[in-house]
Amino acid sequence: MSQQVVVDLAISADEYLSYYRGHIKYVVATTLDGRQVRFPANILQKMVGHEGIYGRFAIQFDDQGKFQRVQRVER
Repeated sequence: MSQQVVVDLAISADEYLSYYRGHIKYVVATTLDGRQVRFPANILQKMVGHEGIYGRFAIQFDDQGKFQRVQRVER
């Protein structure tokens, strides 16, 4: 069974470069229900646009906490 968290992200393209280059390995965000989560920045690579990463995202993981997928969701 998979679980998911939903977060709103606002990461500029310049800020994401620090993640991409490996200077920063994790993103820390607050879920819509108020929990603080930390996840590897590299799972967001497919979500980066020219401006960066902006929007609401659902991050799914398995019962052992292993990343499964991330997708943009409507607000």
